Amino acid sequence: QVQLVESGGGLVQLGGSLRLSCAASTNIFSINAMGWYRQAPGKQRELVATFPRIGSRYYVDSVTGRFTISRDISKNTVHLQMNSLKPEDTAVYLCYARSTGTTYWGQGTQVTVSS
Repeated sequence: QVQLVESGGGLVQLGGSLRLSCAASTNIFSINAMGWYRQAPGKQRELVATFPRIGSRYYVDSVTGRFTISRDISKNTVHLQMNSLKPEDTAVYLCYARSTGTTYWGQGTQVTVSS
């Protein structure tokens, strides 16, 4: 069982920045991948960024160059730095962790970008 606690998010103006954090209850070296999905009203859930245990980080095309996913191993935490935010980034952002074939979810945090 992996528990995930998210922090960050909020309301920001067009072009602003936010940082999301996701703290895991276990050593993140034991987790195959961590990252973030987002879900906007009326839209499908979308994978935003992934930090795999092995391999390259992944970003959806729409955030490439603006968002950066990183991890702090000492704190078992993954961060999502979001810069140059746009109104279309408005969504609930959900941290996930995939381990031993099971996907775990954070509680979700709202990100709202005003124009």
